Amino acid sequence: MAGGRERLICSQSCGYIYWNNPLPVVGAIVEYGDDQILLIQNRGWPTEWFGLVTGFLEQGEEPDQAVLREIREEVGLDGEIVERLGVYTFYQRNEIIIAYHVRAWGDIRMDEEELQAYKLVPVDELKPWPFGTGPAVKDWLKKKRALS
Repeated sequence: MAGGRERLICSQSCGYIYWNNPLPVVGAIVEYGDDQILLIQNRGWPTEWFGLVTGFLEQGEEPDQAVLREIREEVGLDGEIVERLGVYTFYQRNEIIIAYHVRAWGDIRMDEEELQAYKLVPVDELKPWPFGTGPAVKDWLKKKRALS
């Protein structure tokens, strides 16, 4: 027991405690072109799975910088943050996702080492999924429809 919770603690008296804290991740609803959202498919995902551009923060990097860097690295686009949408817990992967709405431009150049596909989805056809970045999509769509 450490910090009020059951934790893995070194049985050899070295003092090491495995805290298993969640990892910070950034994710972006990337608005591209004429009212379309860019979805990506990571290598190894089933062919029907697509999601938002996401990535881990680098040491010394601010979340706002990280989300724009991830978009450049994964799909070769420049972008501007429209808004920070919120913070979402992804329990299955032990991550905390800081989600953004980003408007992007340029020519899509997919990082083929990391991604296997991408697609553009009209905003009115975008449907959220129940885990990971899906709740951010759900909240963004709800807000967008309320403003329309």
